[in-house]
Amino acid sequence: MFRRIRDLREDNDLTQREMANILNCSQQVYSNYELGQRDIPTDILIKLSHYYNVSVDYILEISNNPKIL
Repeated sequence: MFRRIRDLREDNDLTQREMANILNCSQQVYSNYELGQRDIPTDILIKLSHYYNVSVDYILEISNNPKIL
């Protein structure tokens, strides 16, 4: 899951700071999500899903299909 959110961010040419601003959290907190040092809260997973237009299952690596069903 942690690699996936980093890949999504990088694929969209965003910095950690920019993504943190979008999610209303600090850059350090967002960095901890990407490093797997902090669990990602459900509300943040949903925000990521909506922002990237992918399913939560894709972010959680339950599915390799990014499309929202």
